[in-house]
Amino acid sequence: MQWPYELLIGWRYTRAGRGGRRNAFISFISGVSMLGIALGVAALIIVLSVMNGFQKEVRDRMLSVVAHVEVFGGGGAALADWRALAAQAMQHPEVRGAAPFIAAQALVARGEDMRGVVVRGIDPAEEPKVTPLAAELAGTVLAELRPGDWGIVLGGELARSLGVRVGDAVTIVTPNGQVTPAGVVPRLKQMTVAGVFESGHYEYDSGLALMHVDDAARLFRVEGPTGVQLRLDDQQDARTVAAELAMSLGPDVAVRDWTRTNRNWFDAVQLEKRMMFIILTLIVAVAAFNLVSTLVMTVTDKQADIAILRTLGASPRSIMGIFMVQGALSGVLGTLGGLALGLLVALNIDVIVPALERLFQASFLPGSIYLINRMPSDPQMADIAPIALISLVLAFVATLYPSWRASRVQPAQALRYE
Repeated sequence: MQWPYELLIGWRYTRAGRGGRRNAFISFISGVSMLGIALGVAALIIVLSVMNGFQKEVRDRMLSVVAHVEVFGGGGAALADWRALAAQAMQHPEVRGAAPFIAAQALVARGEDMRGVVVRGIDPAEEPKVTPLAAELAGTVLAELRPGDWGIVLGGELARSLGVRVGDAVTIVTPNGQVTPAGVVPRLKQMTVAGVFESGHYEYDSGLALMHVDDAARLFRVEGPTGVQLRLDDQQDARTVAAELAMSLGPDVAVRDWTRTNRNWFDAVQLEKRMMFIILTLIVAVAAFNLVSTLVMTVTDKQADIAILRTLGASPRSIMGIFMVQGALSGVLGTLGGLALGLLVALNIDVIVPALERLFQASFLPGSIYLINRMPSDPQMADIAPIALISLVLAFVATLYPSWRASRVQPAQALRYE
């Protein structure tokens, strides 16, 4: 197969490192440009993969504790018949499970220690249908929640901060006070810690308490469950399903899907991801446009060669093609190197980060700040393909001016002093 001479000469110029100090220096600058592109592309892939993994990990852990969709009674009042409401919701083809609940805020006290928590009253028999955490705890911890026993299940971080274990007593302080001759005083109820759960999500492990729905109704003075939790086939359809349920269930109930829970956090992650993409793309752009200086130096050094090629019949377009090939090859090699390095690190970050943490005796991801305590990674083709394309386009654009300048070289002037 006969390759075009523009491609052969461009490839030769790309790998040229012999022929004196000047050629060696140009080759060095070209290598630095390719290395800069590779590092920029790798950094983009690694950062976006970590942010994807971080978002996915937090979302999955959150959805192991909360349902995909929640249906509330109007004004937070108890539902007249939660079973009828659940049966109506289950008619939707996307809904796979339903369970009643009561959600309220309270204080949990142990001695002088006191923590604010979200108390969720659940039905231990129905809850495993809607949350993976309940399904995991169904035969152990949740079995200890029996109506009238006044047992409570605490998140692991909450139990550790209060210094309690299974069997210890804690006091629940409810916000709705009790009217007495002395005025309104908080309602207190002593309960027994029936179990401890670990969801892996710091916010829930440190601020969620579970109790039987009947006990919660008596404690918070409601006549029954205030809402129904729903599990869907596809969590990504939660917003659409919630809108459809809001129309079918009528105006007497309020419907909220999981995308509106911690919505600000997810929006912030998306904004940070876009900003990081822009910032790191500028790094790739700087590295790509370093090719301009490399090609300008190559054109200056190869003016005699250009003149000879012109006298042999090469057109200005062919000369331009030679140097465009040289710059494009540098961009392709740098991009491929960056893709390989970025994917290598992104796919093995669960090994690399713990090794660095042991080496430097530091924790890069404290659970109390970042909700999770390990570095996740989720490389996605939707991010990798645009990164590679942008890198190649920037490298190609950087070759245009030097290549045009090479095509304007006049043979007579270039050979005058040869």
